[in-house]
Amino acid sequence: MAKLRVEGHDSLIRDTVSNAVINSSTSEYNIYMSRHRAREQQSDELRTACKEINTLKAELREIKSLIKKVIEK
Repeated sequence: MAKLRVEGHDSLIRDTVSNAVINSSTSEYNIYMSRHRAREQQSDELRTACKEINTLKAELREIKSLIKKVIEK
């Protein structure tokens, strides 16, 4: 597997077999991974918030129906 430097970019290497461009900079990779983890965490927090909201909605519906039953008696 031969690798050639991409002209004008110090951290980019082209694999001559697959023609893929590979970034060989570990600092750029670490920055990418930290951003990726931050997006994943934000997505998880959003999912958790949506689940909590849906739980609260269900509980509110239940409370509302119980109040209606008490008023009817």
